[in-house]
Amino acid sequence: MEKLRKKMCSLLTLMQIWGIEMTNKTIFTLGDALITFNPSAAGPLRYVSSFERKVGGAELNFAIGCARLGLDVKWMSRLGGDEFGKYIYKTVRGEGINMSEVRLVDGYPSSLNFKEILEDGSGKTFYYRYQSPISTLMPDEIKPELFHDVAYIHLTGVFLAIAENNLHIVLKILDIAKERNIPVAFDPNIRLKLWTIEEARAAYFRIFPYVDVLLTGLDEIEMIVGDVSLASFAEQYTIEQLVIKDGANGSKAYIAGEWYEAAPFNVKPVDTVGAGDGFDAAYIYGLMNNYGVQERLTFANAVGAMVTTVKGDNEGLPEYDEVQIFLGNKTAVER
Repeated sequence: MEKLRKKMCSLLTLMQIWGIEMTNKTIFTLGDALITFNPSAAGPLRYVSSFERKVGGAELNFAIGCARLGLDVKWMSRLGGDEFGKYIYKTVRGEGINMSEVRLVDGYPSSLNFKEILEDGSGKTFYYRYQSPISTLMPDEIKPELFHDVAYIHLTGVFLAIAENNLHIVLKILDIAKERNIPVAFDPNIRLKLWTIEEARAAYFRIFPYVDVLLTGLDEIEMIVGDVSLASFAEQYTIEQLVIKDGANGSKAYIAGEWYEAAPFNVKPVDTVGAGDGFDAAYIYGLMNNYGVQERLTFANAVGAMVTTVKGDNEGLPEYDEVQIFLGNKTAVER
């Protein structure tokens, strides 16, 4: 039955490639959102005295990335019923994202993180998300009708790591996806500050049989599968598209028994946070718009590179025309 579902999802992708119109065009994702405090200066956090307030979160970054590229996005979340939660809600609504499944929860503080950025653009994130409002989301709130207009579901390991109950929510979503033949994209997005690698593996290997498109960093997938070859892993779990993000080394994908590679773009990074989320959004955009494998990887590499040139979790996520200019396919018009 699982192989049959995968074939049905493949048919959806082929329909896109052949130019057959799909009724459902919405991307669904769910997850926590945070107030991100960006440092005013580079260097160890202990020496930074002021910060700028921003909005962040892996799934939220992905949703914003999709929306800016022109896709319809439905984001499900629970936000603190405080001033920070209201700020997040208004900010995200301004991006044109469907907020019908976002609620403000009283008594739960909005999650926070503080970023440390070094001179080379690398850094660390310090989370403060105890009693995250997303932990109030229950499995019985996941209804089949939420997905009536959904073409792709995108999930990440960050949501899984926040609360033990979240695995049950994800499994319920995956069951609905299976029943409705909705393709599933998954990014492990390991957060070892939130759980152990053993806990992460246990959850991931329950999810992999449902995954059609696995978007992962090279270091992440090597931690997850160990010495097993990536091709064998993808075939064992019938993952149709294993997409490997490797930062400054570019990206590659294992599809239908073949590896495809795309070169990186040479940019000077100032903040690498959110680059992987931007890559994911761009890759899904490529799938939704009938791009070939090579074109998808190149387009996603471009978006990921562009994100690193701007400070902030999602401030560097580009609009479609900006990506075309970056790729040299369009000339910028100065006024």
